[in-house]
Amino acid sequence: MKPSFRLPVTLLFILSPLLTSAQIITSDPDLSTSGQALTIYYDATLGTAGLEDFTGDVYAHTGVITDQSTDMGDWKYVKTAWGTNTAETKLTLESANLYSLEIGPSIREYYGVPANESITHLAFVFRSADSSKEGKDDGGSDIFVVVYEEGLSVAIINPDRNSIVDPGTSLAFEASASQVANLVLYLNNAEVKSTSAESISHSFLFASSGDNWIRVTAEAEGETVADSVFVHVKGAEQSDPLPEGVVDGINYLDGPGVTLVFYAPLKEDVFVIGDFNDWTPNSASRMIRDGDRFWITLNMLSSGETYGYQYLVDGELIIADPYTEMTLDPNDKWIDESTYPGLKPYPEGLTTGITSVLQPGRGAYSWSYTEFMPPEKESLVIYELLVRDFLEAHDWSTLTDTLNYLAELGINAIELMPINEFEGNESWGYNPSFYFAVDKYYGPARDLKVFIDSCHGRDMAVILDMVLNHSYGQSPQVQLYYENGKVAADNPWYNVDSPNPTYSWGYDFDHESQDTKDFVDRVNAYWLDSFQVDGFRFDFTKGFTNTAGEGWNYDPSRIANLKRMADTIWSVNSEAYVILEHLTANTEESVLSEYGIMLWGNMNSAYSEATMGYHDSNKSDFSDISY
Repeated sequence: MKPSFRLPVTLLFILSPLLTSAQIITSDPDLSTSGQALTIYYDATLGTAGLEDFTGDVYAHTGVITDQSTDMGDWKYVKTAWGTNTAETKLTLESANLYSLEIGPSIREYYGVPANESITHLAFVFRSADSSKEGKDDGGSDIFVVVYEEGLSVAIINPDRNSIVDPGTSLAFEASASQVANLVLYLNNAEVKSTSAESISHSFLFASSGDNWIRVTAEAEGETVADSVFVHVKGAEQSDPLPEGVVDGINYLDGPGVTLVFYAPLKEDVFVIGDFNDWTPNSASRMIRDGDRFWITLNMLSSGETYGYQYLVDGELIIADPYTEMTLDPNDKWIDESTYPGLKPYPEGLTTGITSVLQPGRGAYSWSYTEFMPPEKESLVIYELLVRDFLEAHDWSTLTDTLNYLAELGINAIELMPINEFEGNESWGYNPSFYFAVDKYYGPARDLKVFIDSCHGRDMAVILDMVLNHSYGQSPQVQLYYENGKVAADNPWYNVDSPNPTYSWGYDFDHESQDTKDFVDRVNAYWLDSFQVDGFRFDFTKGFTNTAGEGWNYDPSRIANLKRMADTIWSVNSEAYVILEHLTANTEESVLSEYGIMLWGNMNSAYSEATMGYHDSNKSDFSDISY
């Protein structure tokens, strides 16, 4: 449900941007205040459906959003710590996949909210007793239920969100008020039905394609409130060839416009939503099909303006662009202004999940040291660096200011632990989700370019730690083909199950898929070209295979995958370092080494023993230092 608006004189309306065919939570009563008891009903088949057909106990992790919350992620008065099971938060199974939870004797008393604090929403994540399974809203967002103020309010409770339907579809609309009121239902500003009651309902037949606005007003004792939803009726699919020269992701045009290209085999329909259309799908935002790709050109943009956007896939899934070079995330609120000055706020209340970002007319970075020659492989002195641990300030600007210190140590190459967007903020970075975006916890992408440029000015190379063995659940490529808690069999990029379960993290890339090969090559070329990095240290390349087992043995298919990847890297920069964390049979590592690839030998322990003067049982054996 959505908040109604108290508008005694001038009526204003809001369109809910979220889309679904049914409500993940319904409640009794439909509209509740903080002083009332409430029963909520959770449909486990909706949202992420992580608890669909689950047979164990289900619990609510729940709190409230109040007028003291900074945003929708700032839960207050949370009932229990995550994973704590109590009778108060245990749901009752009413029927297959339908659960109930009693909240009383009143909402305020149940959560323990003081009288001087206003409650605006209840917040939920549903989970299994061991927390291994979760039920959340579409895109993995928290689930919210509006709590209304005392007095007159109204809400469209069915459908409670915007809808996309086919021509000839009938939708039953139902709205409820907090008291008996004069209720009027409108379709595109034309009155359809009125009554004096606590509720009003009507069935609309949407015969033809187009955009429709349904709103309800409630009037009582001189006060008027309103609510509305939006219904897009699809027209015939438009199919046209991709514009010449475009690639997947964002393609900036000469003027203040972009062409977006979205690769989505087997998907039926895609809309783009964002700041440029109030996060609402409409006739103008439906993307054009060309085989397995969907595309759209947006011309009505302002040069230099930053826009958030997402893709709405098949009327259900809202995801970010996998090729975005910047994301907006509800966790951005934890990033200090000093770390990322002027960071665009997350569009709270307008959408769910991570959003992509585009900026037409953005200026290109002017590199100062374009003739830099990296050190020879045999001469490398590499400092492996995790930005957030190396510096309290954890930003590129401060790191740039420390380069003199690193240079004085004799360092001629810096290996940055993963810096592309990973899940959460404070992480080593081996849980990646977006491969073209610099993680904002370290500051703006332009500042990273300044850092790399400054390194080159001091004859220091920059090597990126790159994780292309796996991704984690916030990846749009994982979410696009995902069912029953696992990657779906038709996912173009990932294996349903890792062939190497002993050494497996996140969702395993299928390195035999041509789509994965193309993606890997695009990622590597992007960082070499756009950021002028000097090479990569690839994490766990032992996993770059579909050969079942633990990966220790000689594997021709893995060798072929890695040689192909290295060749593509060297076609962009012939001097680029290709370093593998491989840890397989010496026969395989020797082949790769002879090909020009460098191997991380895990010599840390031997070196540590040597510094202490220990060599018993060959503790400080350096024989693997070079082939």
